[in-house]
Amino acid sequence: MNGPAQRTKVLVMAVATALLAALACAAVLIGRDRAEPAPGEGTDPVAAASPGPAVGPPGARLRVLSNGLLSTVALADPTGARAVTERRCDRAYTAGGTTACLTPAGALSAPRLLVLDEAGRERSRLDLTGLPNRTRVSADGRMVGWTLFVGGDSYAGGGFSTRTGILDTRTGRAVRSLEEFTVIRDGRPRRAVDTNVWGVTFSARDSSRFYATVASGGVRSLAEGDLRARTLRVLDDGVECPSLSPDGTRIAFKQAVDGDPAKGWRLTVLDLDTLRRTATTESGSVDDQAAWLDDRTLAYSLQRGDGTNDVWTVPADGTGTPRLLAPGANSPAVLPAGRGTSGD
Repeated sequence: MNGPAQRTKVLVMAVATALLAALACAAVLIGRDRAEPAPGEGTDPVAAASPGPAVGPPGARLRVLSNGLLSTVALADPTGARAVTERRCDRAYTAGGTTACLTPAGALSAPRLLVLDEAGRERSRLDLTGLPNRTRVSADGRMVGWTLFVGGDSYAGGGFSTRTGILDTRTGRAVRSLEEFTVIRDGRPRRAVDTNVWGVTFSARDSSRFYATVASGGVRSLAEGDLRARTLRVLDDGVECPSLSPDGTRIAFKQAVDGDPAKGWRLTVLDLDTLRRTATTESGSVDDQAAWLDDRTLAYSLQRGDGTNDVWTVPADGTGTPRLLAPGANSPAVLPAGRGTSGD
């Protein structure tokens, strides 16, 4: 059978073979994507992107960094269109109408702390030294804290050194290093040459009071800081990169797995009254200073295998399931509705 019927049969078989090959290739690609989730162990960014319950105040927006650029997006639709500025930061945070931007270091320039107002105008700047790592702004927008690595570039080992400071944007006075403060443990002042401080978070009631991680002798602890008294009072051990809840009752932090940072960190919440700890359901290693979207919900960054960061959320009470909030983003902060914001 060498006529048109034969040619038609051959053509049909060829098309069918091509379709089967395409489907097989697609199946392989889908399987590969699902075998390479974001670092949250076993989490699938595509599946987790399904809509979850509303978080944050009505009409609020989310401030993030998109490929290092300050951006905003509706918190109710965080996968929607973003307003992207030209302001480049390694780390950023916004609160009380103030944005802190830690700029990248250049070949011939040091990193800077830029303080921006609601319209995105630069209010002040400080030249810094090191690798930008953390920044926070007090709820009233007055105080800005920052942390940079000045030796080593990871919290996982013991061979790193940090420099953490606080700027009072109202007076212009800056504490360049919180290591100058007196560390108080068990009611007694302690002095240690290997002290490191990092991860400032401010009290909403009094922005001169804050929390931070203090480390010396291999022990990493939560300390309550007082700018006026220039003290750091140790409250509990094994707490890194604290983030104070809006109601001031709990600290979200990263807790080393089995006490060993080399094994990664679990996102955990500490009750300040009882010092009781509650692990969240995020099973991945969260090497970030989490942010609170509201009194119930945490936001944090996880990095995919290709280096892309995504912002995820999880309930703070140990229930629920982690969800992808904003793909391709980091440094989340909630911006209240109806208020001008830097760079918009």
